[in-house]
Amino acid sequence: MKQFYKSKSLLRLSFLFVLLFSVMTVLNSCKKDNDEEEFADHVVQFEVKTTTGGVIRAIVTQVGTVKTDIFDPVGTTWASGEFFVNSSQAQLNLDAKADLPSADSELVVNLYIDGEIVRTKKMVGAGPLVASIDYSFLEL
Repeated sequence: MKQFYKSKSLLRLSFLFVLLFSVMTVLNSCKKDNDEEEFADHVVQFEVKTTTGGVIRAIVTQVGTVKTDIFDPVGTTWASGEFFVNSSQAQLNLDAKADLPSADSELVVNLYIDGEIVRTKKMVGAGPLVASIDYSFLEL
């Protein structure tokens, strides 16, 4: 009788151990990962400015593989407006061409990401000038 009682107790203990191990495994596998996402959304804006008397002739923007051409925008300042870009988009490009009146005239192109200027290029001079900037979210 004692042997039967011991084997029954051992069976219960084994069953309890297997059940506890299974519950621990399930809880551990369901644990939420705290890793940050690989890609995130960012607020992006392109901007082109010239000094007074400058005329912007062409602007080319590219986000990933989507290219946009803008010819003869009105005014001495152009901005794309803010838009969202996922960092999975490898490349952002901005090119601008302007005719400037004097040797101290400026053409400035800016790239804003999340409200901060991350790239800027300034060209100074007279006549037709081109300024280009690019940015990659991918680390090389």
